[in-house]
Amino acid sequence: MTETSKTILEQYQVRKSGREKAAFRDWLCGELKKAGYAPTVEQSAFAHNVIVGDPERAEVFFTAHYDTQAVLPIPNFITPRNFGWYLLYQLALAVPMFLLAALAEVLVILLFDPPLPVALWAFIAVMLFFCWWLFFGPANRHTVNDNTSGVITLVETALALPPEDRDRVCFVFFDNEERGMLGSSAFAGKHKTVKNGGLVINFDCVSDGESVQFFPTKGLKQDGAALAQIESAFLPQGGKSVEVVRGFGFYPSDNASFRRAAGVCALKKSKTFGWYMDRIHTAKDTVMQEENIDLLRDGCLRLAAGTQK
Repeated sequence: MTETSKTILEQYQVRKSGREKAAFRDWLCGELKKAGYAPTVEQSAFAHNVIVGDPERAEVFFTAHYDTQAVLPIPNFITPRNFGWYLLYQLALAVPMFLLAALAEVLVILLFDPPLPVALWAFIAVMLFFCWWLFFGPANRHTVNDNTSGVITLVETALALPPEDRDRVCFVFFDNEERGMLGSSAFAGKHKTVKNGGLVINFDCVSDGESVQFFPTKGLKQDGAALAQIESAFLPQGGKSVEVVRGFGFYPSDNASFRRAAGVCALKKSKTFGWYMDRIHTAKDTVMQEENIDLLRDGCLRLAAGTQK
């Protein structure tokens, strides 16, 4: 891992407030300029995306979101190949919030005996507080997997990419994925050719898991040549497996903003849940398996070169 990536881990894991994100962008752009790039910050109403390369000329886009999330008491648990477990877990998170809001309404009624419409505001206030916490609550101080790992994948690839391949590639660091994929939506809206036809490889939570998996969108699944190109570029190494999921699978990240895209993550396997991801959005998000980053960097370099090494 380069010194640049080590600095991200040591000094820039928290990128949540406007000031924290601005400081990271300034530092990142400075590092990329030293490597011969000309990064720009593309600003929209709700996001500041860092773009490295020419979106109108690039053949492949390597992307990752750089914003980080609020800390939560329990992890976001994702099972990208088992929607039933994913849905049950999300419901399990929602039910306690609903019950606490209902309890608050009952307490207001018992203590103050207000009219029912007034008591209902206690329920609404508690639910709004939970929503506020998810989007604007205290920053998680540990973001190694989500999504410092994706940022480092882009940085490691950019620093290793030979000058002769740089015109074929555009790196995009998206803002505000955690608030509803605002950065990638803004980028897709401004660059319609990328949204509709660009090959986008989006790295999100790639450092904690034994298997690196690619989840193509419907549009990319219809392009067998592109899928084969990805499979030829990203090869197992360092004891880690690689799979491009051609059957059922979903990955809720910025890849959803583009027609021909793949969301990339690292997963672990359980007999009960199948492939899963845990620890993210909590203080336990501290696992950096450098083998995963090496595998993805090397695959990105092969894909950029258009060869099967």
